[in-house]
Amino acid sequence: MSEKGVFLYIVATPIGNLGDISKRAIEIITASHNIICENPKHSLKLLNNLGLKKKLISIHDYNEKKVVEKIELDLKNKGGVLISDSGSPLISDPGFKLVQFCIENNIKITSIPGPSAIIPALQLSGLPINEFSFFGFLPKSENKIADLLSEVSKVNKTIVFFVSKHRIIMTLKLMEQKFKNRKISVSKELTKINEKVFRGKVSDVKKEILQNDQNLKGEFVVVIGEQVLENTSDNELEKYTDEIKRLLSKFSLTDVVQIVHKLSGINKNAVYKWILNIKD
Repeated sequence: MSEKGVFLYIVATPIGNLGDISKRAIEIITASHNIICENPKHSLKLLNNLGLKKKLISIHDYNEKKVVEKIELDLKNKGGVLISDSGSPLISDPGFKLVQFCIENNIKITSIPGPSAIIPALQLSGLPINEFSFFGFLPKSENKIADLLSEVSKVNKTIVFFVSKHRIIMTLKLMEQKFKNRKISVSKELTKINEKVFRGKVSDVKKEILQNDQNLKGEFVVVIGEQVLENTSDNELEKYTDEIKRLLSKFSLTDVVQIVHKLSGINKNAVYKWILNIKD
């Protein structure tokens, strides 16, 4: 390892395609003494692919404190590597208490960035992604999912969350009630040979997924676009016309769009089109 001292390395691992692991991640894992992971059987596949034999220490939300206490001396003397089953550790995965322990005990921490399901899902969605909110995995019960979706529907920016294959259709049915006018994207098996992205209105996406049982396999990332106020945005924006003209004399078009979007809560695309009409 090129870094000097004792470190906890937070290492991103492939979300599907094993070729996505970085050269630096391989170097760190190869040189490590302790590899802290979720599921040793899953992580063993990655190590076998790299031709490595390493000690694997399993960590989960329910046992994280005990595991940290058990490996405390090793962490202080030799550091370690934290990986998740796939993607970037700590994002809807265990490791928070481990990181807190290292901070409290002056053990250096650094991140080896790499794959994450969130970013490719956003990139492939075809939706605005300059601003987004991430909500992790949805709850397990239908009532709790419905409650969360009710809260999420008030967020007027792009939304991202994870859904298991067991709950994707139920989730889409609930979303039809709350997000009927918002475009969505549902990605499955990202970076794998069966990668697929479904785009459109919730009802259309649900219908397309149900056409083939193969579409229900894998883990899903759902991206919900901003609220589009098609019928009311022009009337609402008309109230801001004088203010927009004043702002245009002082700020760039991009800045004015951002300011009016924040003032009105109206979709940036609608604001942009309205301002172009004013300029013309």
